[in-house]
Amino acid sequence: MRSVPLIELHRSFRGNLGEFGGWLTSLDFGDPVGEHVSVRTSVAFFDVSHMGRFIIRGSRVVEFLQRVVSRDISKVPEGSMSGPVLLLNEGGGMIDDVMLYHVKKDLWYAVVNAPNIDKDLSWLNKWRNELGYTDIEIENVTEKSVLIAIQGPKALEVMESLGVGSVGKLKILQFLTDVELLGDRAVLISRSGWTGEEVRSHGYEVWCSVELGAKLFKKLVELGIRPAGLIARDSLRLEAGYLLSGVDFDENTSPVEARYWMAFDAEKTGYVGSEAVRKKYVEGVDRIRVGLRFKKDQRFVPRHGDPVLIGEKEVGYVTSGTFSNYLGRAIAMAYVNTRHAYLGGTVHVKSRNRLFEAKIVEPPFIAG
Repeated sequence: MRSVPLIELHRSFRGNLGEFGGWLTSLDFGDPVGEHVSVRTSVAFFDVSHMGRFIIRGSRVVEFLQRVVSRDISKVPEGSMSGPVLLLNEGGGMIDDVMLYHVKKDLWYAVVNAPNIDKDLSWLNKWRNELGYTDIEIENVTEKSVLIAIQGPKALEVMESLGVGSVGKLKILQFLTDVELLGDRAVLISRSGWTGEEVRSHGYEVWCSVELGAKLFKKLVELGIRPAGLIARDSLRLEAGYLLSGVDFDENTSPVEARYWMAFDAEKTGYVGSEAVRKKYVEGVDRIRVGLRFKKDQRFVPRHGDPVLIGEKEVGYVTSGTFSNYLGRAIAMAYVNTRHAYLGGTVHVKSRNRLFEAKIVEPPFIAG
């Protein structure tokens, strides 16, 4: 198992350590519910350095990326992110969803999901070679850098306290590079975050060296900013309706089934898996991803694999769920047979031999 570069700081600030995606990191800092609520109502920060970070260079980098990702990135301006985009297998199944950063004409960065770092790197190198782009360089800098996410309505106040209030001018998914921070230089600061706060108010991510990351971690705690772990991050992303790789989708899942519309262009052709995706889109699919919102008097946690029922008929299954203290109810994402995916309709989820009533809804579960 790998450890995030700042693991000793996690220990010193009493992080409850656990494994996620092959990485040892903090699952919480003693109060995952409080950490979640802090993000929604104030601010907290996450060390998300378990996420993979790649640097992709070369004069034909845009041409190469166009052949391997599911969205048209040709018009993404410098200083903007394109994401999520999908890496697909030849059958149109989702290998991973990835955030791309257009730094300059011949330079892009990528952030990938922790469990998929080695797989994504191998997949990109395979297609680089097979498609004839051997002049493109793909460097894995995950263990040489740190990624800190500062999330919540007061995130901009925190950035101002750090002397980088200029990031307040950024629009969602824009970023600045080579930013002076705490007497050093951050690789980039972006308006992003994967908690929903980057859409609701303000959320920022700082990509920097390990040394600057340690300095930033300690400074944030000194400013009274609460550290948060992956339990809160998971419940926050679920409220925002964001999919988790390996849980809400895998290589056997089509983006059409997942209704992952923000991550692929239905009309784009010529990339790996595009023909299979287009075929699914035209011919239709047998199951689709939906949201499930439970009654407020039902306090339980829907689990991966819990069956979804209409009457006594099993019509789907839960992929991820949580009890949202912020919303005061259980919520979940599920795949349901297309013939039974009645938006606004009532279903039941069977969990631990009990039935819980839910309504089929359109994620996200929180307002933008």
